[in-house]
Amino acid sequence: MSLKQWPASERPREKMLKYGVQTLSNAELLALIIRTGTREGSALSLAEDILAQEQGLASLNSMGPEEFSCIKGIGVATACTLTAAVELGKRIAAAPKQERICVEGPEQIAELFMEQMRSLEKEMFQVVHLNTKNEITSIENVSVGDLNSSSAGPREVFHNAIRRSSSAVALVHNHPSGDPEPSQADILLTTRLVEAGRLLGIRVLDHIIIGDGVFISLKHRSLM
Repeated sequence: MSLKQWPASERPREKMLKYGVQTLSNAELLALIIRTGTREGSALSLAEDILAQEQGLASLNSMGPEEFSCIKGIGVATACTLTAAVELGKRIAAAPKQERICVEGPEQIAELFMEQMRSLEKEMFQVVHLNTKNEITSIENVSVGDLNSSSAGPREVFHNAIRRSSSAVALVHNHPSGDPEPSQADILLTTRLVEAGRLLGIRVLDHIIIGDGVFISLKHRSLM
């Protein structure tokens, strides 16, 4: 039976999208790389043949295109794809971990964004994702608006924070006028996002407004 004939809930690709890549077996992960099977068997059965070798999964470390091609049903193109995937895994494992910035105050956040945002002609709203140690794990731009406003609400701010299991977020946006003084709309939006974060279990660490060479922290202003 080909993978297309399997129940949708049992196909590797559908399982990964619904339950996460961690739920897939080694054979299912290999089947996704192999993609297509042969008349004799599916991509999953080919993956099981590869893993049936004496050293199992560890045998992939020492295999190249020639070795993969010796397995019945694995052509040159698939053998090269498998070799590339194994090599990429090795390089990822060997790559030095990037040192993360630990946020201790608004100055650090403002410094990260000042040169990028101080001269923008439109408002840009960015979200800084942090872990339980207040280390920055990622930064995303969630909105670009007109001269005076950007549209950022709970859905835009917390969508990826939930996906990435962020412990906290810091909010950053600029004022094209160069004056970082918060407007009433800024304060109301911050209050709304703090409350939404509280319901979701995600702290809103601060809201930084960037001006031309200056910034304001709403937390230091006791406005959140």
